[in-house]
Amino acid sequence: MSPVIAMLIGIAVLLVMVIKTKIQAFPALILSAIIIGLLAGLTPADTITAVTQGFGNTMTGIGIVIGLGCVMGLFMERSGAAKRIALTILKVVGVKKADIVLGLTGFLVSIPVFCDSGFVILSSLAKEFSRLTKKSMLLMGGVLGMGLYITHFLVPPTPGPLAVAGSFGVDVGVFILAGLALSIPMFCFVVWYFRFVSKKCPPIIPEERAAEDLAKLSAEQKAVLARLEAKQASGKELSSEDFGELLKDESLPGAGISFCTLLVPVVLILVRSIAVSIMGVTGPAAAFLDLVGQPVPAIFISVLMSIYILASKQTKEEALSIIEASLGSAGLIVFVTAAGGSLGNVIKVTEAGNIMANAIATSPLPVIMVPLLVGVLLRFPQGSGTVAMVTGAAILAPMLPTLGINPVIAGLALCTTAMCPSYLNDSYFWVVTRFSGFPVNISLKYWTTCSIAMAVFGGILLAIANMFV
Repeated sequence: MSPVIAMLIGIAVLLVMVIKTKIQAFPALILSAIIIGLLAGLTPADTITAVTQGFGNTMTGIGIVIGLGCVMGLFMERSGAAKRIALTILKVVGVKKADIVLGLTGFLVSIPVFCDSGFVILSSLAKEFSRLTKKSMLLMGGVLGMGLYITHFLVPPTPGPLAVAGSFGVDVGVFILAGLALSIPMFCFVVWYFRFVSKKCPPIIPEERAAEDLAKLSAEQKAVLARLEAKQASGKELSSEDFGELLKDESLPGAGISFCTLLVPVVLILVRSIAVSIMGVTGPAAAFLDLVGQPVPAIFISVLMSIYILASKQTKEEALSIIEASLGSAGLIVFVTAAGGSLGNVIKVTEAGNIMANAIATSPLPVIMVPLLVGVLLRFPQGSGTVAMVTGAAILAPMLPTLGINPVIAGLALCTTAMCPSYLNDSYFWVVTRFSGFPVNISLKYWTTCSIAMAVFGGILLAIANMFV
């Protein structure tokens, strides 16, 4: 059978298994890879060899990074560092721009923390802002949710973009810089979008705190809350300091260590990439940067900071339970991502990617449309952005040399449209909907529409960039 037809059959089987059956993405990816290899004419032994080699090569590249990233993310969550970052940004930006405060917090937090967890962590802060400022949760929750969403898809070391960078042979630091460069205008677009639509929709304000929520507040917090409500009732505007007072009784880490734990690995990776890969630094300086600026040691430094500084007040048993819980969630991500590597290696061995690339290269279709279409076509039916990115990278990697498209642009294009659409089959859709208090029809009308509009906007930016790169 033609390798291309075999690949299409294998991808169709993969989507049916993920959408319609009880089979999870990991075994579905492995089975799909085996089907493609056998249908394309590989012997059973060669097929299994291609599957296991692809799995092992991918695990070598990103397995440790994903595990360490999950450990760091859970410590950021449990220690309250994410809330501290939000309060620090609040002091700088001001409460009048509370939506931007939440969005920027999510934008930063989602670089190492999964967007689902990040939204759960920060949704209480969004409700607090909405309740006291009387600004709709459509604005607060929408901007927060999309701030988390953008960097989750575009900036390593989250697994999706990390897997894409690895598959396409792109330096991780370069991909971080490019992802941030694309993320900033997309974030500005999101702020404009939700400010616009929140004026068209009746405001969604969270209900007043239930008795059990009030019982969790300290006596000092209750006194501050009563004073803020009285201030608001008198017609006075609340200030950033008011919100700081409300939360100051919580045991939160300092702003410096919160930001450092989050940004140290990103900065180390970037410094190494700029110095070694771009500026051509050599000698002992390059050796040192290679030691601390590769993803594994850079994130490991942040993990040590999390354990011994962020979690300094926790017992050994509490710290170990956080590490074990985070590694439990990391296991699923690692296996799905590595299984995507198996699929990619089979496609490479069967030459299916090269055959498709040659056909596309001789067609009138602009090459930038290939990764853009692959992202959305893989995301739409099965709902998982990570699966779409991992699978899309496996399909596209063998095509890149023939297509002649810059691998950074191709990677960002795939990641951008893998965001689209976020609707009923997306777990993050339900996290945002439930924790923001949105009716489902409101989420479909505004959140889903934003995920589509944002991908289109990002795709246009990348198409323009592709004309010059």
